[in-house]
Amino acid sequence: MRSALRISLLLLLALGIAAGSLYVLHLDREIRERFAGVRWAVPSKVFAAPMELYPGLDIGPDALADELDRLGYRKVGEARNPGTYARSGSSVQLVSRPFRYWDGEVPSRRLFIRFGGGGIREIVEPGVNSSHALVRIDPLAIGSIHAARAEDRLLLKRDEVPELLARGVILVEDRHFYKHHGVSIRGIGRALVANIRAGRVVQGGSTITQQLVRNFFLTLDQNLQRKIKEAVMALLLELHYDKEAILEAYINEIFLGQDGSRAVHGFGLASVFYFNKPVAELNAAETALLVSLAKGASYYNPRRHPERARERRDLVLGIFADNGLIDEATHEAAVASPLGVASGDGVGAVRYPAFIELVRRQLQADYREEDLQSEGLRVFTTLVPRAQAGLERSIGGGLDEIERGRGMEADTLEAAGIVARTESGEIIALAGGRDGRYRGFNRALDARRPIGSLAKPFVYHTALSAPERFNLLSMLEDEPLRIEMPNGSIWEPRNYDADAVHGDVRLYEALAKSYNLATARLGLAVTPEAVADTMRRAGLEEAPAALPSLALGAVDLSPLQVAQMYATLASGGYRYPLTAIREVTDAEGAPLTRYGLRVERGLDEGPTFLTNWALERVTLFGTGQGVYRRLDPGTRIAGKTGTTDGFRDAWFAGFGSDRVGVIWVGRDDNKPTGLTGASGALPLWSATMERIGLRSYEPYVPESVAEVQVDRESGMLAGEGCTQVIVVPYIAEFAPGDKAPCADEGDAGGIRGWFERLWQ
Repeated sequence: MRSALRISLLLLLALGIAAGSLYVLHLDREIRERFAGVRWAVPSKVFAAPMELYPGLDIGPDALADELDRLGYRKVGEARNPGTYARSGSSVQLVSRPFRYWDGEVPSRRLFIRFGGGGIREIVEPGVNSSHALVRIDPLAIGSIHAARAEDRLLLKRDEVPELLARGVILVEDRHFYKHHGVSIRGIGRALVANIRAGRVVQGGSTITQQLVRNFFLTLDQNLQRKIKEAVMALLLELHYDKEAILEAYINEIFLGQDGSRAVHGFGLASVFYFNKPVAELNAAETALLVSLAKGASYYNPRRHPERARERRDLVLGIFADNGLIDEATHEAAVASPLGVASGDGVGAVRYPAFIELVRRQLQADYREEDLQSEGLRVFTTLVPRAQAGLERSIGGGLDEIERGRGMEADTLEAAGIVARTESGEIIALAGGRDGRYRGFNRALDARRPIGSLAKPFVYHTALSAPERFNLLSMLEDEPLRIEMPNGSIWEPRNYDADAVHGDVRLYEALAKSYNLATARLGLAVTPEAVADTMRRAGLEEAPAALPSLALGAVDLSPLQVAQMYATLASGGYRYPLTAIREVTDAEGAPLTRYGLRVERGLDEGPTFLTNWALERVTLFGTGQGVYRRLDPGTRIAGKTGTTDGFRDAWFAGFGSDRVGVIWVGRDDNKPTGLTGASGALPLWSATMERIGLRSYEPYVPESVAEVQVDRESGMLAGEGCTQVIVVPYIAEFAPGDKAPCADEGDAGGIRGWFERLWQ
């Protein structure tokens, strides 16, 4: 019996050893497979366009300082280290950060920016003989592309980790890190004694290796089985990997905060999240605060519990000083310093969520969603932070002002806006609502609203594309109209001013003053099908329904779609697909995709020039003349207001030579606002352009166009006797050839005519 029992026990022991060995082998394989391969799913990082400085750039020292502040540069007495700048009279001294662009690495540079004549006069670098023609400043990180609930991190290589941070982490979290083999018996014993004395758990005995295993492989369940598994895996991890690899992994893995749905992991991202700077620029106090968070990121959250966080930081600073990591003077200065944590506004996962959403959608044409969320791609975009800030301030402040001025309940109105470059279609600013940080409904991309009178330029473009029938001085009837539709309903449009009619009006005046009846009749004359095709060629993916009401904007479009059509007008008829992306690289900086300029002829240049000439008159004496309440009257602007039935939607779309912008104002519940395009959207548009700058509209005159002095009354060639002389563009072969009756009646009227032309 005893022999049989002994054999049974030995068999059980052997089976236990075998099972344990198999389990250890299983854990070993898991560690080697996961730790040796791709260790983290790293979201794609998205960057704004880099700030480019060059002599002649229209920017002053104050504006440049604002840009550097936004990038997290620190103002100092004398700039010596990367990420710092100094002001001195009419010059700015800065030390740029090194950065890896799609076309290579750019080193840190010490630059002296001298201003004069309203902009940058020269850019000097010590040791370089000539002034720089162009320098790039590291771009702003504006967000990441990750799953709805995800971890995020900025990976650091071991040699990128400042020694104070690395040694500080070891001192505070596991001072015997280099002496144990994954599990510290001494640490476990010390923690056990402390916990027994306190009568509760006050100290953990886990090493850095165990913490890494717990975070990387295991759940947070507190039970004996998990602790044993943790210890075994820690031993195995140290068997296969050296201490520096384990420390590097820990520095990138440790949880250090929560930003909404995004978990902030690793010291690289935590440095940006809390201080808006890379780890290389952390001082002793900032380093100590980040090290403090490893003990409990929520408990010591410096934004929510500043006193608690400061007490812990100062304790860590004492450990640094006691162990010789910092000297006494540095310790005293660090303890006396404030926490210095950034507000959290705009330094989280996504600074500009509406723009990031557009980037994400455009990337999905070339990349799988799982790759965007896990491969650490670097996405370089077209966003200009200065323009984005100007758009957001104009929308937020403008809506507040409208609501106060009209006695509306606060936060009643919503808005969306887009600003793009006319020469390339690059989107430099985009707002999906009045709150630029809100990550919900993106009105710029997804709000489909009737566009009202914004459709009218495409009616007139269609007409002007038939120069044998229409020109800018053609007479249109602004008279009542009644049409029976195929379904038996009656379409009976009216002018904005209710029952008012204006009789015979010039074509360009009908557009400038947005006469509905004249436009509706013109739309019928050129056919709704032709108007719909013009809108398609201007940038819509599909032609809208060819109904008579299309001429007055009976089509629901997003602000992005409207911006695409007006960008085609602004570029002289060339269609540039509006884009938010320039380049994409892999995590190491190797180029993957470059989104070059794509252009094709959308609208004929002659009729486009004529249409834009009429759109300039919208802002000179038509419905858009309020734009000059904020902008310099000497700045030529082409644009169009839009107002929908019941005053539910207010629009303005306009452009100069370098910018095209669209603003929509309305309510999410589609209730009336009482606002027109001129009173609702236009003030926000002009405030935006005032903030970001707009070059005067100076179009190239196509060879197919002839500019002719004509008598406004007759539409014929003017002479010295004519009193209403204006210069009007025509398709050259259809320009008037006969003299007006007033042409030979004397020269007195000619002087008056020139005066009249200046105002037309």
